Amino acid sequence: MKRSQFVSWLIAVSLVGGSQFARAADPAHPEQPTVAPAEAIAKLKEGNARNTSGNMQHPGQTTERRAELTKSQHPFAIILSCSDSRVPPEIVFDEGLGDLFIVRVAGNVLNDEGLGSIEYGVEVLGARLIVVLGHSSCGAVDAAMKTVAAKGKAPGHIQSLVKAIKPVVDSTPKADLETMTKANAKHVVDALRSSAPILKARVDSGEVQVIGGYYTLDTGAVSFLDGK
Repeated sequence: MKRSQFVSWLIAVSLVGGSQFARAADPAHPEQPTVAPAEAIAKLKEGNARNTSGNMQHPGQTTERRAELTKSQHPFAIILSCSDSRVPPEIVFDEGLGDLFIVRVAGNVLNDEGLGSIEYGVEVLGARLIVVLGHSSCGAVDAAMKTVAAKGKAPGHIQSLVKAIKPVVDSTPKADLETMTKANAKHVVDALRSSAPILKARVDSGEVQVIGGYYTLDTGAVSFLDGK
């Protein structure tokens, strides 16, 4: 979406005083059927299977597709993933331009900016599936585990990542890195499901689904942590 369109949406929402008007106020979002959560999960599984088998299709990466997306975008899923260079969601799920609305931060932790981005993907762009994607050998989770164990403090703003992951480390004592990484993803899933005012109501009604995922670096496979 162009900056001018985004600003127009913000102004419209503030004037009407209700987030329920946000999508209609976005001129880049014409009426279009949304992709149901179950269908979105199936599409992600199919794409990941293509990736792991080496039969990637690289869909939606043509000049025609790029031109089409200058007018609107309709991503079918939101992915909150780690910033790790080995885990790019478009490649992991073999998707193309306009298919996924992606928020990336080390340790796939949740902050206000990330939450606002996810809410935007749901409220304005119409995505109905949110996936929190952790991965094997996650450096952010590993750093948090070691820093908490040493009762130390990470340098600079890296400490903010440790602080975000610390509740999971404290509640999952003696866990190995894989177990801790999955627990961290589930922790963020729970936070998103209970996030008011936008997400909780949609999750409770079944309109939006939030699930966790775990990407294994050596196989390229994604396992979904639950189907709720």
